[in-house]
Amino acid sequence: MKQKLSVTLAGLAVGLVAVCLGVFGNPANMALCVACFIRDTAGSLGLHRAETVQYMRPEIIGIVFGAFFTGLAKKEFASKGGSSPYTRFLLGVCVMVGALVFLGCPLRMVLRIAGGDMNAVVGLLGFALGILTGIFFLNKGFSLKRSYDQPAVEGFGLPAANALLLILLVASPALLFFSANGPGSMHAPLLMSLAGGLIVGAAAQRSRLCFIGGVRDAVMFKDFHMLMPFAVVFATVLIGNLATAKFAFGFEGQPLAHTEWVWNVLGLYLVGFGSVLLGGCPLRQLVLASCGNSDAAVTVLGFFAGSAICHNFGLASSGAGTSAGGRVAFVVCMAFAFATATANTRILHKAREVLT
Repeated sequence: MKQKLSVTLAGLAVGLVAVCLGVFGNPANMALCVACFIRDTAGSLGLHRAETVQYMRPEIIGIVFGAFFTGLAKKEFASKGGSSPYTRFLLGVCVMVGALVFLGCPLRMVLRIAGGDMNAVVGLLGFALGILTGIFFLNKGFSLKRSYDQPAVEGFGLPAANALLLILLVASPALLFFSANGPGSMHAPLLMSLAGGLIVGAAAQRSRLCFIGGVRDAVMFKDFHMLMPFAVVFATVLIGNLATAKFAFGFEGQPLAHTEWVWNVLGLYLVGFGSVLLGGCPLRQLVLASCGNSDAAVTVLGFFAGSAICHNFGLASSGAGTSAGGRVAFVVCMAFAFATATANTRILHKAREVLT
């Protein structure tokens, strides 16, 4: 009962934060999106030069600090890593490619559905199928091997980096890039965004909130309590959108979305599949990295690299649809994900042991 209450309250907190940030300036149906906000932050640092998506998102900094300080307070901060870091980095790139084909992470998928965007409902099918594919490989013994205890300095890497980003944002904004128009120019006040991130990070750390883990646990262990945050976030944001006249039902004209159904399905399929292999959705990876997990931190670096690659090479989708380069990148990333999943199953592990 206590665990169910924890995840329910976490879902409520995330939903309320998303509603408030949307009301006070964040883009419609993108009030809280880990993939999009990492992309915007990468642009603000000059890692890509897409002028419409450059803003140092305080929400990301807040999520990191919220999870970090909560983990310290609850004595759950632990510096660990060493589990296939290069593979995790590349999978992080692949997940970001899938997210930018669809235009959003699993959290934004829920926000888009709650805003009436039926393209995200179509994408939900791909998300579920991707998770089921990942579960198939988990049942075959997929593993990226164990992690190991590491020096404490390894675990403090991501929180320290975000402290520097906050200092840059507050003290030296002239060193950063900021969008004059487009979604990067739309944002809630800095302190509100930072506070919202702190709340989300703390809630996600305490509840183990993960949009991938909920479906995975329901299928593999018949444990459905982690699905509750999905419903609570959806209901909270839906009510907020109706109350603020921001609900718009349909496929056409949705903010920061496209209507290419096949690619909405495929983009979220890659996100779901890759996230299962990584052990958590983008939000969960950010929280784990904030609590000392350097494997998750490497994955987050993969997200940053993936967003930069997508926008520097014209791979990201737009409201007009997907790009030819984005489709090619999807195929390459999907091939890598399947190759990784196949090469790291129990059967092949044993075969290699016999051969060596």
